[in-house]
Amino acid sequence: MNLFVYESYESISARAAESVIEVIRSKKHTVLCTASGDSPAGLYKKLVAYIQQNNIDISGVTFIGLDEWLGMNGNDEGSCRYHLNNQFFHPLNVEEKNIAFFDGRAPDPKMECKKIDDAIEAHGGIDMAIVGLGMNGHVGMNEPGTSPELHSHVAEIDPITQQVGQKYFKEKKEISGGLTLGIANLMEAKSVMLIVSGNKKAEILKQVLEEEISEELPASLLRNHPNFSVYLDTEAASLLKNKI
Repeated sequence: MNLFVYESYESISARAAESVIEVIRSKKHTVLCTASGDSPAGLYKKLVAYIQQNNIDISGVTFIGLDEWLGMNGNDEGSCRYHLNNQFFHPLNVEEKNIAFFDGRAPDPKMECKKIDDAIEAHGGIDMAIVGLGMNGHVGMNEPGTSPELHSHVAEIDPITQQVGQKYFKEKKEISGGLTLGIANLMEAKSVMLIVSGNKKAEILKQVLEEEISEELPASLLRNHPNFSVYLDTEAASLLKNKI
């Protein structure tokens, strides 16, 4: 595990963006897994600016969506795809053919999961997965107790996640289910980048990085990944014993 601690969220976002750019430049056809949420939003802002300013060709990059709420897709304000469209895909004019994203409105959610797994395989696997950390230790929509052997699957959303997730919507939404890449997908990625910031994540981060690895703390399972990097600000890292 590689631990990077910076003074601010701005610094995390800038450094993480540099790492993503390195991956994009390392091969012609890169596959990136993109999470939505507050944690990677700054990273996407930095990436958009850098790619535009330096005229970087991303036509060969394939983007795999990490997760989506059941019953929603990019047409639903507040959905995972909606946020990524606004923050990243649309500003960079990413073509739809280069995006593989769960459609939570698909008539057969299980087949939708298979479609995403097939897309990952067809493109040679994920080069880098960008993920955040949930308040209960989830990653993607892999909630506590989820088998680490699962690939893409239909998830039952933990009450804590349902409560926290309401912040993405203007009015209360039913978000008891989701479609998500599994821990197995993330473990098969060539590299995984976890971004965590703020005091509110300090306690759960300490558990994830320092307590016993367990499916009850899904993000802790990533510590077994051979190329796992964690980008933190000093607030999120404040309770860690070892910050180097």
